Amino acid sequence: MKRVGIDIGGSGIKGAVVDVGTGDLVSERERIDTPAGFGFDDVVATAKSLVKRLGSDEPLGVGFPGVVAHGVVRSPPTAHEYPGWIGRDLAAALEDVSGVETTVLNDADAAGVAEHAFGAGRNRDGVVMVFTLGTGVGSAVFVDGRLVPNTELGKLHVADQRDVAELQIADRVRQDEDLNWSEWGERLNEYFQHVDRLFSPDLVIIGGGVSKKHEKFLHRIEIRAELAVAELRNHAGIVGAAVAAAA
Repeated sequence: MKRVGIDIGGSGIKGAVVDVGTGDLVSERERIDTPAGFGFDDVVATAKSLVKRLGSDEPLGVGFPGVVAHGVVRSPPTAHEYPGWIGRDLAAALEDVSGVETTVLNDADAAGVAEHAFGAGRNRDGVVMVFTLGTGVGSAVFVDGRLVPNTELGKLHVADQRDVAELQIADRVRQDEDLNWSEWGERLNEYFQHVDRLFSPDLVIIGGGVSKKHEKFLHRIEIRAELAVAELRNHAGIVGAAVAAAA
């Protein structure tokens, strides 16, 4: 079975046709720069162009960087706070321009769906948590294989810190503050120990682009739960969105 998966990001909108039985991309991965200003109509038009490039009329799954409930955006795009999104029915708008059935979910949830189905979380029951460390911090939580949507655990407060966690531990923050791996690792350890106490997960999977350098920081995270590195990386959002469209 094939579905189209699209991952809407702050810098690029990416997509491909996916075999949802294997998680393989069966088309070239296409990318278009995200329009400046991240306006609703502009993003929808760009997604339409991407679908046209892919040349498929299969149902569409879309990962979006914010809270999404029943296709409706419930929070501003994560780490951008662009106006004009809350309450907008993104799924309906994309269906109108693409002409195909469309499913929209949080982008971290999409990446988690892919990782649980085909990556480090495959065949795992219990509580599995997937975290994406990038511009912000995304999370996806699974209980015996079922997704708990829109957890937004990057918004947790840890100890006496005034700011939410993603303003302390996102990879963007590591780069902006020029933190070395040890300094950043200490922050990650404090955060994940807090998560471990709150949720008692069986498995924690760390993703995002920085996971390619996991040997520099993963050993600094000391928690009871098993730790693993995400396997699908740049394709996770696309694959998970496509899988959601097939559910």
